[in-house]
Amino acid sequence: MTDLTMTDYFKSVKNRLPNEAYNVLTVLYDDGKMNKEELSLTAKVKRAVLDHIIMQLYVLGLVDVTSEGKSRICSLTKLGEEYLGLLKSVG
Repeated sequence: MTDLTMTDYFKSVKNRLPNEAYNVLTVLYDDGKMNKEELSLTAKVKRAVLDHIIMQLYVLGLVDVTSEGKSRICSLTKLGEEYLGLLKSVG
């Protein structure tokens, strides 16, 4: 068993997530919460791919998904903000 820090763990998460995940996180950070249709267009990620990415980011606690009527609204969590900052710092 290795002694893996949270920082090391989240650095390794980058290699497991699709490349489009960074676009999604960046758009949510820059533009704030939005529905999946708007997020798909703004992040330039196909809607079918976006659904898979959002689920992965949600399970990791990096994004939150809430319902407003029939829409699903995605937003960046505090952990998501910290993770994005970590990605930007390591390049």
